[in-house]
Amino acid sequence: MNRSNWLRVAGALGVLVVAVIIINVAAHGNFLQPGNIVRVLRQITYNCILGVGETFVIITAGIDLSIGSLVSLTGVAMALFANSIHLTGVPLVAATLLVGLAVGALAGYVNALPVVKLNLPSFITTLAMLDMALGASYILSHGRPIPVNDSAFGVIGFGSFLAPLTNLLHVPSIPIPVVVMVIVIAVCSVLLTRTRYGRYLLALGGNSEAARLAGVNVGRMTTIAFMISGMCAAIVGFLYMSLFASGSPQTGTGDELLESIAAVVVGGTSLMGGQGSIIGTFFGALLIGLLYNAMNLLNIDPYLQKIVLGAVILLAVVADQLRKRFFARA
Repeated sequence: MNRSNWLRVAGALGVLVVAVIIINVAAHGNFLQPGNIVRVLRQITYNCILGVGETFVIITAGIDLSIGSLVSLTGVAMALFANSIHLTGVPLVAATLLVGLAVGALAGYVNALPVVKLNLPSFITTLAMLDMALGASYILSHGRPIPVNDSAFGVIGFGSFLAPLTNLLHVPSIPIPVVVMVIVIAVCSVLLTRTRYGRYLLALGGNSEAARLAGVNVGRMTTIAFMISGMCAAIVGFLYMSLFASGSPQTGTGDELLESIAAVVVGGTSLMGGQGSIIGTFFGALLIGLLYNAMNLLNIDPYLQKIVLGAVILLAVVADQLRKRFFARA
């Protein structure tokens, strides 16, 4: 990462540390209990994975509004597939996930086409996909959850990583969805910071015309970003399907979109494109999760919690603009 990105991540981490100290004092030391920390990590898993995919799109100066509906569509598609194929156990889980990733990637490709070919705003194209994907999920499921009976999915939804060892050590076990989140963060962070694709993506987000003149295939890079976002939505759809043992058109249509974008912005990714990091998005999601958890511990009204989240997003955007002006004068 360049100096500006490191400053963004350091800023998000600094705010996170200060927030943790204040919250722990206010909660009389209950906040930093190991069990509560694991609970927070479990709660942020879905929004963090969605935020990771959203980071790639926002770096291009675009936005993907369809991710919540894609969670629903991929969950329904995977449930239908799992019930129709004669496999069990790990092969069924793997095949189902691959189908979900394919559906998510295809939706991301469709999202990108009008942006790349017709230069349409991604806000419009992904808003259209939001409705289309949601409608398709209701049609495929006939408006009802589709139960998935294989117990292997329940292991993904409720299982823990290294449970015998954690029980022996008397420490909280790590939920498998949290492990999935860590894997997604690691893979996407390497992709963004250690590959040619990541360098090209950051370049086109900063100045797409300059990147094009330098030989970067802007259309291909943008398309891949939307496909990654769609596949991250599919992973969340898979986790929800495993958690609820069903694919439902109602899943993913709540606050996931807002909170995932909030995680990206709070984590230091610029809405103007060209700047961002996966680690920053994780810290942003963690900060939001900690705030929600602390407000629940302090019995703060749920409606007031929404106001606090909106204020945090606004402050993050204002801080980004102030940072740009400071560096411009420097």
